[in-house]
This record gives sequence, C-alpha cells and structure tokens, in this order.
Amino acid sequence: MTKVLIVLTNTTRYQNTTDPTGLWLGEAAEFVDEMQKADIDVDYVSPKGGFVPLDPRGMKYADESIMDVYESADFQDRALMNSLKPSQVDPKEYDAIYYTGGHGVMWDFPNNKELQTITNQIYDQGGYVSSVCHGIAGLLNVKNKDGQYLIAGKNITGFTTSEEVLAGKKKVVPFLNEEVGKAHGANFETKRAYKSFAVEDGQLITGQNPFSTRAVAEKLIAKVR
Repeated sequence: MTKVLIVLTNTTRYQNTTDPTGLWLGEAAEFVDEMQKADIDVDYVSPKGGFVPLDPRGMKYADESIMDVYESADFQDRALMNSLKPSQVDPKEYDAIYYTGGHGVMWDFPNNKELQTITNQIYDQGGYVSSVCHGIAGLLNVKNKDGQYLIAGKNITGFTTSEEVLAGKKKVVPFLNEEVGKAHGANFETKRAYKSFAVEDGQLITGQNPFSTRAVAEKLIAKVR
C-alpha cells in the first residue's frame, strides 16, 4: 500500500508576539483530499508530536472539501491532536514525505534533525520529497550523506519574498525562504503571487503558495501510483 508522511507544525505563535499561527489548514486538508481520492494512505508527524495548532488566517479560505477533511474524526485525532513524534516514524513505510506550511513552520521545521534524517532516508530509498508554501523551510537545510544540500542544483519553489511582503510578515519571520533556497544552491522558481504553481525536479516536488497544494498532490500521485 502506498503511503505518504505529512509533516505539520507545533508552533502556536509568531515568535516574540502574541499573534497566533500554526498549520495553514488547506495545505493539509486539500492534500489529504487528493490522497483519499487516489486511495493513498497518509500518516501525520510533527516536530514534537501531539497537538497541531491552526493558523486562524487560513480558515477564511476553507471550502467544502477542506471542511470535510477538517471535520473528520480521523484528521482531528491523528493530525490535530495526536500527530506522531519523529521517533515513532519508520521511514521505510513511506513512498513520500510532504511538508505543509503555515508561518509556524518557519520556527520548528528548518533545524529539526530527526525530520531531516527521515527526509533523507525516504529520498535515498527512491521516495519523493515534497512541500508547499512555507513547508519548503523543512527542506532548505537538509544535507545528504555527502554533506551537500539536498536542494542544491535543483529547481524548487516555495513562499516567495514578494508574497511575504504582501502577507505583511517579512519583518516577523526569522528568514526568507527564497533567499535561503538560493543561498543553498537551488534554482528558486517564482510565478505570480498567490497563483497555483508547482515545480517537479526528479524526486523533489514543491509548490509556491497555499493555492498550489492540489498541484503538488497531483504531481506526487502521478509518481507514486
């Protein structure tokens, strides 16, 4: 049975503020919706395991399909309340890993060694590594066994600097995904802000913003089915 590991954030607020953040719901729910339609199983992991907060800004974009996933007992239990800890994950069980976004990931994805190890193992066994929007932050610092950045020399995308400006968070986030991606040797591709755009390069599949979730899922499904 094909299975994908979905990575979620535990971060509840923008650092040094009382402004709440967390998972951008659609970036998980739309992906799960596409996996369900393709009969692909998913598991959920977060850096600490357990509770996953939701970014309130993302809730206004919920549609019927997103709400159907959000309201399901399985998603509420396994994703939002009892996500796995990295230590509970066996990478050999997965054909792909998918990093969701929401601004919270900027603080707990980039330097999580356990998630980086899982990512490398899935990649090394021929699996796919994917992300959407801010989720690219989970891939920026991953290094392979040769000490090279996984994204070096690869075409990728993620939440752009211009989109961060439009979101009003450029001065709040700890770094800019586009800048770090380029600094670590990737060809960081960008299209029009807040429009669906996904990039596939070998075993890497990445999406630019929240509206790119289904495009990432479709590219991934085509590879793992």
